Amino acid sequence: MLYGGVAAAAGLVGAGVAWWKFQPHEVATTGPAGTPDSFWGLSFDTPQGQLLVMKDFVGKPLLVNFWATWCPPCVEELPLLDRFYQENKSKNWQVLGLAVDQSSAVHAWLQRKPLSFPVAMAGLSGIELSKSLGNLAGVLPFSVVFDASGRLLHRKSGKVSPEDLAQWVRLA
Repeated sequence: MLYGGVAAAAGLVGAGVAWWKFQPHEVATTGPAGTPDSFWGLSFDTPQGQLLVMKDFVGKPLLVNFWATWCPPCVEELPLLDRFYQENKSKNWQVLGLAVDQSSAVHAWLQRKPLSFPVAMAGLSGIELSKSLGNLAGVLPFSVVFDASGRLLHRKSGKVSPEDLAQWVRLA
């Protein structure tokens, strides 16, 4: 009976920790690298070897999608994100794909399936960057939406849906 009580208590503590971990938490706007303010100071290489500077994206709403070529839900949602970009770029929307992958794999993938929006290389450190933006579980795909002033409005773990995109357009 004692073992049963200890097991039940341990289970409750574990469930409580898991519940807390996966609840949305406010994202700091100032602080160490990875918070939204420092996010705008970052730069990334593109698969073609050019430099992409995040501060160049401030001034228009931005959807940032963390993805990888080896992630099936990631590559499944890319055509939807590309259509969203094509339909909304005239409304000042921007989309950026941050690949958590090797440059050679992304370059080869983009040769077969080009995207209209820019793609940059976050590498394996992209998971840590996404965690600093609210991806508590470190999953891919992961998307964040910023308003024109650079303020984080929304984040989504998992595949984006057309309903998500419609909601985000209304937010920004």
